[in-house]
Amino acid sequence: MVFKAFLTNSMGILCSRVFGFIRDLCMALFLGAGIASDIFFVAFKLPNLFRRIFAEGAFVQSFLPSFIDTRKKAAFSVIIFNVFFCFIFVLSLCVWEFSGFFTKALASGFDDVQIELAKPIVAINFWYLELIFCASFLSALLQYKNCFWVSAYNTALLNICMIIALFIARDENEIKAVYVLSYGVLCGGFAQILLHFYPLFRLKLLRLFSIGIYEIIQAIKYSKKLPKKLDSILNDVNGFFKQFFPALLGSSTAQIASFLDTLIASFLTTGAISYLYYANRIFQLPLAVFAIAASSALFPTIAKAVRNKEEQKALMLLKRAFWLLATILCVCVVGGIILREEIIWLLFERGKFMREDTLAVAGAFAGYMVGLLPFGLARIFSLWLYARKQQGKAAKISAISLLCGVGFSLVLMQPFGVVGLALASSLGGVLYFWLTIRIFGTNKFLHILNNPKACIVLVIIILVEIAILKVFQAYENVFGILI
Repeated sequence: MVFKAFLTNSMGILCSRVFGFIRDLCMALFLGAGIASDIFFVAFKLPNLFRRIFAEGAFVQSFLPSFIDTRKKAAFSVIIFNVFFCFIFVLSLCVWEFSGFFTKALASGFDDVQIELAKPIVAINFWYLELIFCASFLSALLQYKNCFWVSAYNTALLNICMIIALFIARDENEIKAVYVLSYGVLCGGFAQILLHFYPLFRLKLLRLFSIGIYEIIQAIKYSKKLPKKLDSILNDVNGFFKQFFPALLGSSTAQIASFLDTLIASFLTTGAISYLYYANRIFQLPLAVFAIAASSALFPTIAKAVRNKEEQKALMLLKRAFWLLATILCVCVVGGIILREEIIWLLFERGKFMREDTLAVAGAFAGYMVGLLPFGLARIFSLWLYARKQQGKAAKISAISLLCGVGFSLVLMQPFGVVGLALASSLGGVLYFWLTIRIFGTNKFLHILNNPKACIVLVIIILVEIAILKVFQAYENVFGILI
């Protein structure tokens, strides 16, 4: 069941990322790496950050254990949904009304002219946050029933809508094209929500909402006669929020680090934000396809095993996932760093995306790839903390690594530019992994690591990969494949 879920998640995320790369290729072709693309990436950064947090991190990892434990699942679900929906709606109205303030907060290095151009685009894109919360909430319900394909594939719809928007606006000026692209983001959000309704209906989860409303009304109506019924529901809700807020930080280290990179990059030269965005997009592919897919597939099983006090079963699942993930990610790291320029050239160097842009993005990409292994492995070990409802410890780990990452960024940004910012993010990931292992348990980790055969196989695979890639590069240089 876990392996099937992993394959489903991996294939779905791979499909979504393929469309994502087509989207980025179109953006590089039509927008290049200049002020228009910088404005869109700033505007899309905050809702995209929360998309990753809700869909891949804090919300699901806090909601599922609470949902599994609560007796009044329907009422609990309805209350959580309405609290988040109303809060995000009010927040979106505030961003719409005070878009100048929020734009300045997102890109402090922009001048007044750039702020004025970006304000309405930031306001439009922020409404996507409401849509992606609804989609993520519905995905969490489906994951409880071991239905993973919707959450894996739904991001493809967002990318498809953005690609269509880019082609519609391909003959417009760059700023107008960014407006059309922003409305394409909202269309993608609605499409993501609609994708959930058939599996929800098939698994008989749609009626959960009507049952929940009925349970809440009955609990309030008879609160004086049966106060424990209402108290039980409210206690479950309070327990969820006690886990959610620490998990908000704890499960989103890579995403928040990328967000902070964008903020700091706004003080560098024009195009720096775009360089980081393109590099981070490629870095996110193996992280999502393998690490996030594995953690999403494992989490429901590990959470249930921990709840049933089957610790050895959970540890065995982690051990298998560790060696599989470590092998795959090591291959990705070595290949990505060696072929950094070739990858960026193949994907982006056309249209308004020039050779100097390729070199800048390639350097940032190599810096990000250094952190792929620690960020990816930390994802599966953090599952242990979330399943045991230790979100507070996970939050402390994330806060420490983020603060150190910001410190690394401020130190490295001047001598190394965008490469320094990417490398600083990776150094924060190394610290994040080390702290996670300390909380997970050093002895348990060493037991997982104690596998000589797997170590030997991993070393052989890496050496063979390096030899093959070096031969490829030699062949490439002889025949002049690249300019």
